[in-house]
Amino acid sequence: MSKELASKAAGSAKQAQVNSRSVATVPSVRGMSSSPPLAEAAYSPLTPITALPNKLDPADAELKTLIDNNQAWADAVTKEKPNYFKEMSLKQEPKILWIGCSDSRVPAEQVVQLGPGEIFVHRNIANVVHHTDMNCLSVLQYAVEVLKVEHIIVCGHYHCGGVKASLGTTQFGLIDNWLRTIKDVYREHQSELEAIEDTKVRERRLVELNVVNSAMNVASTTIVQNAWQRGQKLAVHGWAHNIEDGLINKLNLTLRDNSSLEKVYRLF
Repeated sequence: MSKELASKAAGSAKQAQVNSRSVATVPSVRGMSSSPPLAEAAYSPLTPITALPNKLDPADAELKTLIDNNQAWADAVTKEKPNYFKEMSLKQEPKILWIGCSDSRVPAEQVVQLGPGEIFVHRNIANVVHHTDMNCLSVLQYAVEVLKVEHIIVCGHYHCGGVKASLGTTQFGLIDNWLRTIKDVYREHQSELEAIEDTKVRERRLVELNVVNSAMNVASTTIVQNAWQRGQKLAVHGWAHNIEDGLINKLNLTLRDNSSLEKVYRLF
């Protein structure tokens, strides 16, 4: 990500309240826009979600409760729409690729209340997108070139353990190498971040900057740029989820072409 773009996308980090939905808003820059917004999905009664889901009983060593829950859900869906599973087994046509964190508190479908077949999902520690990660790139290529998704959402979240770990010097093992990418983001924005005295606010800001970095890395791939060159309808979004209130903070980051990329990364 170019320093000029990073500077514009970073904005000024205010000493905001920690429980605010956002530490700072990432403003629009060339090639980015906040409109038209991603359409809000209507809640489907077939969505296997409840407002207050069941809790796993630690004593249930054989996970019988999970199997029972699955049976009850499948029965309910079949009763409401007998051909639902048969139709879904024939194809999938998701319009969204979700790249998020593996954190158990931020499940993609539940957060936006969509059901099976509506979101193609890739998750890893701290929603990092790296140009050498074949796992992520394989998912990205399949989503863009085969499924023809129209939106790619990179969604981070506040209180991210990976981001918090990257701020320290404690060694955790293999994952330290993975978190190096977030440390690089910190280095690029060191003056801004270290000007934030409140460590919790600083951590929240790094969550946002990490999302920006990952979204820009998605846009820099040959996969996405070739899609744009073909005229394929595709937008890359950067979001941050607040697990304190369940709400998503749109970081005013949407890319619909490669004009915001540093020249060296542009393929056309």
